[in-house]
Amino acid sequence: MTAEEKAKYSREGLPKIKNVFTYSFNVILKIVFLIYFGVGAIVLAVVVFPFLRLFSIGKDFGTVARAYVSRTFRDFLFQLSLLGGSKVIVEDREYFKNLHGKVIVANHPSLLDFVYIMSLVPNSNCIVRGGLTKTPLAGVIKQAYITNTTEFSDLCKLCKETIDKGNNVIIFPEGTRSPRHGQNNYKKGAARIALYSNADLLPLFIGGTDKYGLGKKDPLFSYNPVERYVYDIQVLPEIKIADYKELSEPIAAKHITEKMEAEIRGAGQAYPKNHNYQTYNNY
Repeated sequence: MTAEEKAKYSREGLPKIKNVFTYSFNVILKIVFLIYFGVGAIVLAVVVFPFLRLFSIGKDFGTVARAYVSRTFRDFLFQLSLLGGSKVIVEDREYFKNLHGKVIVANHPSLLDFVYIMSLVPNSNCIVRGGLTKTPLAGVIKQAYITNTTEFSDLCKLCKETIDKGNNVIIFPEGTRSPRHGQNNYKKGAARIALYSNADLLPLFIGGTDKYGLGKKDPLFSYNPVERYVYDIQVLPEIKIADYKELSEPIAAKHITEKMEAEIRGAGQAYPKNHNYQTYNNY
């Protein structure tokens, strides 16, 4: 099967279940870990964060809390990988650890994208969906992250504040998970925040296998039918904010958004030609 045929096959639909026992195990494993994740978030908010506040007097609590969350995410993903539920491919982990003052943008194929990026970049904040404040994640989100329901002018100020402290801000410019078919438009919010904060943008491409079961509107009791989840996180060329400073803010935001979309979608289109998986995300 050629790369073009593989890409077409992935767009039109997933193959049949290869091994019903392996598939059933992976579905159960996914659900157990989703529950584990939710319970862990409650424990962090109710038990761990109060202690962190006591030991972070004189420090920025948000930075301390997010670094701790990053470590728990690494442990969570290590356990998931150990049981065969997912695998991550990263070329240079040290590069991510040493990132400062960037607006990180990425495609958004699954529920775990934020978890993987946060596990790699300990000093980062994230703009998350406001609806998550009505889930078990509410306690963690309200104390450590920024929601997209925040008034945009205030959101820009919060992002600049965290970037000025040397942290990074993670934004998914589609605003929601990528659909199984078709494409979301890239929104200009990430570009406008980068311009306001005078911060360069770092596009990431999340490749790997199809994340069926973690995508938008996927059934809960589902998983990739033929292979495990693989998260191949690739660093794309930085977008330098200085290159757009002479333009008016609306025009600069438009060009930056077009640039990040071209970089990420271009990486997605090229991905099947260089990787031999049976399934691919829709990019």
